[in-house]
Amino acid sequence: MSHLHDLGRKDLAEYFRHQLEHELNGEQQQETRWYLGDLLARFSRSDQLFSHCHGDFSLRPLAMLYDDAQQCSHERERCLVLRQLGDQALFMGALFPEHYAGKGIQRDYFIGMGGGAYEYLSHHAHTLKQVFAELAERFAHLLELLAHICQRHRRYSASEVMALYQRWHHSRNPVLAEQLRSIGINLDEGPQRPH
Repeated sequence: MSHLHDLGRKDLAEYFRHQLEHELNGEQQQETRWYLGDLLARFSRSDQLFSHCHGDFSLRPLAMLYDDAQQCSHERERCLVLRQLGDQALFMGALFPEHYAGKGIQRDYFIGMGGGAYEYLSHHAHTLKQVFAELAERFAHLLELLAHICQRHRRYSASEVMALYQRWHHSRNPVLAEQLRSIGINLDEGPQRPH
């Protein structure tokens, strides 16, 4: 995404919406594409993603956000925290899966946390209930799709390529296969030969 850093937030959101529209071929509601484009543009700014705490910027872990939501006494506040949790799970799970896998945090964790947060919002939020319902229902697919859109302009280190290949090798996910092909990795998808 390095060549995108010169775009303003509005232009960046529009760029992501266009990419989503192209990739989804009408699969997603327009309002959901708008939401996702805005999410990606918003979190491209570190001040929107990281929290300032004790004189330092840090990324609040999803489990702590979940706990914060459980502690909220007002529904509106709980929904705000759960929206942050869902958005952060989608963004971090899509863009940095290898980083988290190295810490033992797998894709299912992001799906469970983010999908659960959006599911709650689909019933309790005052606005965007249909968007949150769609995000909850298709969270796993959207995680891979956002990874594909955001990473096609990125340079990979050798360890990242290997981690991406291993994820594809275990899942045979076509989105991961396309990511690998886009960086020049030729995949032999024929039948597995015995060793």
